[in-house]
Amino acid sequence: MPEITGYAFPNDIHVHWSLMIVMYPYITGFVAGAFIVSALFHVFGREEFRPVARLAMATSLCFMAVATLPLNLHLGHPERSWLVMVTPNLSSAMAGFGMLYSTYLLILVLEVWFVWRQQIIESARRSRGWKRTFYAMLALGTYDTSPEAIAIDHRAATILAAIGLPGACMLHGYVGFIFGAIKANPWWSSPLMPVIFLLSAAVSGIALLTILYQVVAKLNRRVIEGRTVAALARWLWFFLILTVTLELLEIIMLAYEKSESWHIISQLLTTRLEFSFITIQMVVGSLIPFILLGVVVLMDRYLHDRVRNTLCIASSILLLLQVFSMRWNIVIGGQLLSKSFRGLRSPYSPEIFGREGILVAIALLIMPFVLLWLFNRVLPIFGDDKPHAAGGHEPPPVTAPVAGVHAG
Repeated sequence: MPEITGYAFPNDIHVHWSLMIVMYPYITGFVAGAFIVSALFHVFGREEFRPVARLAMATSLCFMAVATLPLNLHLGHPERSWLVMVTPNLSSAMAGFGMLYSTYLLILVLEVWFVWRQQIIESARRSRGWKRTFYAMLALGTYDTSPEAIAIDHRAATILAAIGLPGACMLHGYVGFIFGAIKANPWWSSPLMPVIFLLSAAVSGIALLTILYQVVAKLNRRVIEGRTVAALARWLWFFLILTVTLELLEIIMLAYEKSESWHIISQLLTTRLEFSFITIQMVVGSLIPFILLGVVVLMDRYLHDRVRNTLCIASSILLLLQVFSMRWNIVIGGQLLSKSFRGLRSPYSPEIFGREGILVAIALLIMPFVLLWLFNRVLPIFGDDKPHAAGGHEPPPVTAPVAGVHAG
């Protein structure tokens, strides 16, 4: 058959996990990576991340809202997908997604509410008509903005962020577990797979925030904090080093062991995945950003702000490409080799139109940014990013209190 090189079984001809299964871990990676940045401020008190903490939390929530759509588009009966949320099965790795997703989504929504609660109340007080009703509903009947109440909000947000951090890690590590637990495929079966997925998620999330923060700041005519960009670059460089090291260690171990599967995997890397793995993932997406971020981290005090910001954006764009290429090489690459270990399928090309086509994948990437824009319209992300002194914050004057409610 023209699609096969060598010897393959009949069920190895088709690529069943298509572009949508590549998009699923790619989008969930932004959820985990953005939340890690938010937790660095809320849990670990890294003040340099204060200007980007709320943006990170909102980004995580918006990508979380879209995370399940690639799976629904891939399913033959998407109307049944909600069952995985309400019928937990502890013996099923697939069902584990429902439990992890539901729990983490609840934690994230609660944390967003506590962080924006004061802003919601202020919006309810100064609004009229349906807007007042809307914000009053968001306030959930509590309008206390006293220093004690604000301190409780900060404490609750910190606790939820501390709980949500391992939840976010497990949510994306689970995706790597799905692939790593498939023993029949030597390209997937590895205990390092969950760790690699998690670290690459941190890379993609921080890279996205590095771009988003500067773009949003420019659009809103806000000052781009140099220490924030430098801190993002340092953590991005750190996670990039860990990710690429583990990816290379996995390949080196396979090559050193020279098991029966290495014969076909080496052919896969040097033929079918030569461009996407060696050129895009390792050279363009890993080596070049490693050098650019190294310049930013090691020579930050000598760089002009514009040069540093430009280098960070350029390296972040390449890292987003690198993470997508990594997802592609794992999901698609693992389906190109035959279980006979003696044959390879021809490269897979996704369709342009259709439910699992390229246009749908682009739309899925655009949707979280549309949601982020809507989120910012309802609850401005940069409405209040200055530090509060515990017990020392005075609420703004109340001009139009909600009917029947004390102003606090």
